[in-house]
Amino acid sequence: MRFGRVPLDQAEGAILAHSLSEGTLRLKKGHLLTATDLMLLAQGGVETLIVARLDPGDIGEDEAAQALAEAFAGSHIRAGPAATGRVNLFATRAGLLRADRLAVDDLNGIDPAITFACLADRTQVDAGDMVATIKIIPLAVSAVALKQAKTTIATPGLARIAVFRPVRAGLIATELPQLKQSVMDKTRDLLAQRLARSGSRLMEEVRVPHSVEAVAAEITRLADKCDMVIIFGASAVTDAEDVIPAAIDAAGGAVEQVGMPVDPGNLLVLGSVGQAGVIGAPGCARSPKENGFDWVLARMLAGETPSARDISRMGVGGLLKEIPNRPQPRQSARGKEETGFKVGTVLLAAGRASRMGEAAGHKLMAEFDGEPLVRKMARTALASKTAQTVVVTGHRAGDIAAALAGLDIDLVDNPAYGSGMASSLQAGLRALDGEIAGALVLLGDMPALTSDHLDRLIEAFAAAGGEAIVRACDGGIRGNPVILPRAAFDDAMALSGDVGARTLVESGAWPVRDVDIGPAARLDVDTAEAVRQAGGTTERSG
Repeated sequence: MRFGRVPLDQAEGAILAHSLSEGTLRLKKGHLLTATDLMLLAQGGVETLIVARLDPGDIGEDEAAQALAEAFAGSHIRAGPAATGRVNLFATRAGLLRADRLAVDDLNGIDPAITFACLADRTQVDAGDMVATIKIIPLAVSAVALKQAKTTIATPGLARIAVFRPVRAGLIATELPQLKQSVMDKTRDLLAQRLARSGSRLMEEVRVPHSVEAVAAEITRLADKCDMVIIFGASAVTDAEDVIPAAIDAAGGAVEQVGMPVDPGNLLVLGSVGQAGVIGAPGCARSPKENGFDWVLARMLAGETPSARDISRMGVGGLLKEIPNRPQPRQSARGKEETGFKVGTVLLAAGRASRMGEAAGHKLMAEFDGEPLVRKMARTALASKTAQTVVVTGHRAGDIAAALAGLDIDLVDNPAYGSGMASSLQAGLRALDGEIAGALVLLGDMPALTSDHLDRLIEAFAAAGGEAIVRACDGGIRGNPVILPRAAFDDAMALSGDVGARTLVESGAWPVRDVDIGPAARLDVDTAEAVRQAGGTTERSG
């Protein structure tokens, strides 16, 4: 590949090395320059461009990235579209990402032009989660290097999804007077949620005295009809001869390990009875926070049989506690946890809602659960990890403001709302604090969205280092909201008319990470009928 600055009259057919704007003409990095492009640039006074020309045997960045991504076929990994030399890879099934560090290192050592980054080995993922990214650094790569990279990717186990398999699980919970029944109920429900991720079912729960004989009898009974038996003891295991390991022995089973180098999760017991795996869960597994029990359960659901050696090698990365010198969520002034990349919400509430019809009133004033929709949406944002909430008003600004009275928001009026969505987006972005790293663009008419949905998007934005666009989707179908990184704000300010964040998403200028939040990503209420179907009451009929 030949790279450098050339006169305009020598640039036709070359690849533009850097994005540029000249008047109304906007050309992105990687654009193949045409005679028309050069004529318009010349009219704007441009005399030279930095370009690249491919040599024989060179493969363009997008084609190369797509070819490498397709080499993962059959690994339960799918590729997103190529843009600016990048392809993101997503899990097609829930399971564990298995990544061979040495094979990944070999791939990244082939040519500095070819890079592959993925999540840590044995990270739990859901279908649709981003697991890896391929980036071609320059505008092209040699066919020789590309071929070698594809061969390396074909190495068994370089990266794949070890798919979770559904299992039948039984729960034994031991009782002592100091352990509340409500705690045991919550433990059971949380375990059922953990199992549901793999399609597994909690077949039965039994509560027994905290004794070797009682636990052993239930292990024997459940092991005959379940693939896995999980025991929550009312008292923590303190010795290899304690109640849970002793009960596994008494049931004719084998104890593989007592204790693990993961904190929280140290007091885990692992064994088996016949074909059934047995886990003595540590007390921390009564909490939804990640702990050593999650690590062992995930491996077993992915079809692995952890050994004592496997568990003893979990120490690196096994410190899961929040300690002062470990990055952790922070409390904002509003008392909410925040990620390291502050996200502000821009709630768009300026439009006319013309599709509702005059008889039905304004959609944002329709009532859901006894409050105007716009207030419900604002409260959803405020309950999330967002650091600031800006609401942009326009049509019926006074009524919208009144509906939001008392909420901790920044209200911005957009007198130019009639020009289209772009002006409202820009007004909201201008109102965000300077420390905001990304803008969550929230439409005002999506009543099914929850703060948990928004938090998942915010967490994905932080995981991407605050440099990617994050978009909500429903089973691969694009939806809303989206988060724009601050690097995209300047381009947003150049939009005009009735266009919004989607234009920036589809420009290809930034990597896009999709987060599947289900049907809520596509449910909006533009019409009176849609309001009623979603469980709301139109402004004038209620």
